[in-house]
Amino acid sequence: MRTLSTWNENHGKIKKNDGDLHIRANREGKKMKISMTAAGDMIIQRRIPHDDKVFEAVSMYICRGDARFVNLETTLHHGQFWGNQFSGGSYLRADPKVLEDAKAYGFNMLSFANNHSMDYDRDGLVATKQAVDEAGFINAGVGMNLDEAEAPVYLDTAAGRIALIAATSSMGNNEAAMAGKQSRRVKGRPGVNGLRVEEKLQVTAEQLAVIREIAEASRINAQTDIERAEGYHPPLPEGVAVLKNLKFSLGEETKYVTHPHAEDMQRVEKAIYEAEMQADLIVVSIHSHQIAGDKKENPAEFLQEFARKCIDAGAHAVIGHGPHLLRPIEIYKDRPIFYSLGDFVLHLENVPFAPEEMYAKQGLTSDSTMRELFRIRSADFTRGLVRDRRMMESVIPYFEMEDGKLTYLELMPIELNFSEKTWQSGNPRFSKDHGIIERLAEMSKAYGCEIEIDDRGYGIVKL
Repeated sequence: MRTLSTWNENHGKIKKNDGDLHIRANREGKKMKISMTAAGDMIIQRRIPHDDKVFEAVSMYICRGDARFVNLETTLHHGQFWGNQFSGGSYLRADPKVLEDAKAYGFNMLSFANNHSMDYDRDGLVATKQAVDEAGFINAGVGMNLDEAEAPVYLDTAAGRIALIAATSSMGNNEAAMAGKQSRRVKGRPGVNGLRVEEKLQVTAEQLAVIREIAEASRINAQTDIERAEGYHPPLPEGVAVLKNLKFSLGEETKYVTHPHAEDMQRVEKAIYEAEMQADLIVVSIHSHQIAGDKKENPAEFLQEFARKCIDAGAHAVIGHGPHLLRPIEIYKDRPIFYSLGDFVLHLENVPFAPEEMYAKQGLTSDSTMRELFRIRSADFTRGLVRDRRMMESVIPYFEMEDGKLTYLELMPIELNFSEKTWQSGNPRFSKDHGIIERLAEMSKAYGCEIEIDDRGYGIVKL
């Protein structure tokens, strides 16, 4: 009999015990089989026609799942709000009616907790939340305060109840995008359920000595050192040096080390514990751009740790997205981790207008056209996401869980109309001719996941 996680309010930690009898009783003698489909980033900036066979083929596949998830990566309003000082790279905004297209594809649950949630500041975020709620989508990861943003939400289906928990480690380089917790007298702050990253550079003894020499010679830490002596900062641990905001620690080799922020990890684990009593299937969505090494395909170390800890805490699947390309699949303790599902829709150069800051980054003013902005940013349309075929190729997984165990997983390969004109490209279509499954299979080998290709061109994960 498996153990269940119990949240200890006094210590804020997960402990293990013999399980909750009432939860086990609900499962005895009953086979719970639930299916799910999922897609990655839906960067939708224009309407998508519903009346062709290409759309129908993708929609029919998505609708096979009881739960059908997508990451909505845009704000939804009519451009009436000011642009934030920080954006996710481009200022994304679409007419709320694009939710009709998401619904036509078959999606019934989503998250928009990502680096574009705050492109149009908190007003844009709140307007997007209102539009998504009014359209009837179960959604998680964004709220009017941190308690709302971190909470699980539930989708009731004939097959069972599915919980969704969502977070993002990509916040447009702006931790102020995180929702704020309510105090006894002050309202919480609207925002996302943020997963911060604890990072440091591990260096050798010789390198640490050089760093300390640089800090001493430059006096870069002088003000902080004074404030530390006055008691405003904790003492530095043994074997640790800093250069302003960079932290260095002593180790045997030089290495960039990342971990999920302990407090944020505990909040997600607590949400999983809460959902365990209320749902048959628990899904965690995580939006993360960070990499390990020098390739976008490599999930960061903290992301791997986060995903596995979610499964350890009781989640049944972790769905990653963010870097705009496929990352490996891992089957961990008989449950799937998708480190990134890539793009489902990519309308990155269909943005109709932008704040002055976006023009200024390219040496322009808003007297210029958006076409000119994109021309300069893309070096005459020769670089950027929409010109990298990897960003325009993805998969839609369909999987079945029975009593909390993965029993079947297949992958529909899609490409986003890579060769068409700007106003035609970016929409998904089934594709078996571009080596998409082969590429995913190769990168997933290192994670112990084997993928075969069937006669339809779909990927089948060996379990």
